[in-house]
Amino acid sequence: MKQKKFWQAGAVLLAATALTACGSSKKSSSSKQDLSWSVAGEITTMDPSKATDVVSFTQMVNTMEGLYRSSKNGQTPGLATSATVSKDGLTYTFNLRKSTWSDGSPVTAKDFVYSWRRTVNPKTESEYAYLFSGIKNADSIQNGKKPVSSLGIKAVSKYQLVVTLEKRMAYFKDLMAFPVFFPQQEKAVKKYGDKYGTASKYMAYNGPFVQKGWTGSNLSWKLEKNSKYWDKSSVKLNQISYSVNKTPSTAYNLYESNKLDGFGLDSNLTKQFKGKSAYHSLANGGTYYLELNEKNQNLANANIRKAISLSINRKNLTSILGGNNLPANTYTAKDLTKVNGEDYTSMIDASAKKMATYNPSLAKKYWKKGLAELGKSSLTLNLLTSDTDSAKKTGEALQSMLESNLSGLKLTVTSVPFKTRLARRENGNFQLCGSDWIADFGDPISFLELLTSANASNYGSWKNSEYDRLIKASKATNDQNERMKDMSQAESIMLKDCGVVPVYYEDDAWMIRPNVKGWLCTRADWDFKNAYIK
Repeated sequence: MKQKKFWQAGAVLLAATALTACGSSKKSSSSKQDLSWSVAGEITTMDPSKATDVVSFTQMVNTMEGLYRSSKNGQTPGLATSATVSKDGLTYTFNLRKSTWSDGSPVTAKDFVYSWRRTVNPKTESEYAYLFSGIKNADSIQNGKKPVSSLGIKAVSKYQLVVTLEKRMAYFKDLMAFPVFFPQQEKAVKKYGDKYGTASKYMAYNGPFVQKGWTGSNLSWKLEKNSKYWDKSSVKLNQISYSVNKTPSTAYNLYESNKLDGFGLDSNLTKQFKGKSAYHSLANGGTYYLELNEKNQNLANANIRKAISLSINRKNLTSILGGNNLPANTYTAKDLTKVNGEDYTSMIDASAKKMATYNPSLAKKYWKKGLAELGKSSLTLNLLTSDTDSAKKTGEALQSMLESNLSGLKLTVTSVPFKTRLARRENGNFQLCGSDWIADFGDPISFLELLTSANASNYGSWKNSEYDRLIKASKATNDQNERMKDMSQAESIMLKDCGVVPVYYEDDAWMIRPNVKGWLCTRADWDFKNAYIK
């Protein structure tokens, strides 16, 4: 999130067993229902087919709606009033409620068909199209072998939708609350063309709120209650005012002056407010990690990658950053999935995890060996980060650690706006990149599929045929134990080779005014449909 990839901002969808939700659902006693909220980064797009970050996905969750919505107990009906599944588990039939777009036109089954076809169409270049794998013909369409019209989705009537799978998908229903599977109004997409999703006015909405005032580059905008929403009686807030605050100190000052109702904390503020009534610790199912671009000759060397990983003192780094972050020795986030009562990450080979621990003496040995293989005595590398306060601190700490442990290394750090970092990353215009991933749903595949050789989100271009085989095998069975075994073996292979370098697990700390009730927090995504101010 696609990637949802941002500090204090993930992915949206979770399996029922992995969902973290917080809040209250009492009815409002206040006549003024205006909320002010801080985010740490810009919106990149409002196009469900092209979004990859949680700031954008959070906007979509509040302004659009699919078959289901995430809830504290898994999923709750959105536009689907009922669903039936065939005995072989390959055909889903959804009956849709009558609802409308913000312009008053009906939302129909055809809007889902159009949206899904648009996303899997190679011409759209959707980075999240891979999530459709398993739906009939999705892979063949993305590979240019079959027409988009052959996708396994059909509108059998105005309000009935049938989806056909090629194989059972253990997490299929979980996907349906994720924005990439939301309907899109064909009329709006064609009317706005290249402008679609680039500003508030170039969109059609069918969710609890409509967005106003986002121009495509500004740092403030609003969500207003959608009078056309089918469940508008449940929506208590009249307005949500968003502002981008890249430094927590700025957000804190706004909070103290009653101009914000919620904002994310940094290390100093976490220490200051932990235990207070307005303080909330929110597990977000995310991992911060380094991507190493293997199109760069130096980083294509496994020994250089291993030296970099072993030079990072993750305990010290998380201490510097503060908050609730913990040192990471796996790519998949902790506590995402349970396997026979144990965390999935416990299945990963212990020797693989050691490659993501601090061992400067071993790092020096790998570094010396890597330089010899490259025929060099020194290297200059660049680390790309976002320009948020936490990202800058992370970059500075990594620069100090790597340069002090790896003789002959000069590491420069480039900090750019979030949207710029995403663009440079997606274009392969980086050497090392500080990234994060927040699970789209509560299954390790949400992380691990990204590193398969053909995945569009494999920005570091790490490739391993055995890894690919194991991930493919995990998706071909519904035996959960077998699936987890395949995925843990694959992750062990990747960690030993340092395909990416895990740094820390992300848990967010927030200050939220006690009179703000009914909000839902799922993996760093905020849903305000049932929120109100008491």
